Amino acid sequence: MKKKLIDKDGEVRELTAEDFKRARPAREVLYEILSKATADEMLRPKLGRPRKNAPKEHINIRLDAEILAGFKAFGRGWQSRMNDALREWLQSHKHA
Repeated sequence: MKKKLIDKDGEVRELTAEDFKRARPAREVLYEILSKATADEMLRPKLGRPRKNAPKEHINIRLDAEILAGFKAFGRGWQSRMNDALREWLQSHKHA
């Protein structure tokens, strides 16, 4: 006998091995319960951010607390401002 997944209080019961045997892939089920357009959208692979020609590199760096606090004090975008400040420093200190 198939047990209900949700009790009278709206709580989902713990799934059993039998529940997992009856489970079907979302690709099958979504088309049965949603419109084709909605199911297509939900199943479309998510691409994420577009790739940059020169992507930034993740590093770990130790900075003086007051330097970090100074950049963060100006709010969101502090990492980009720090990147710009370092780029400006490099431009002014190029070797001949």
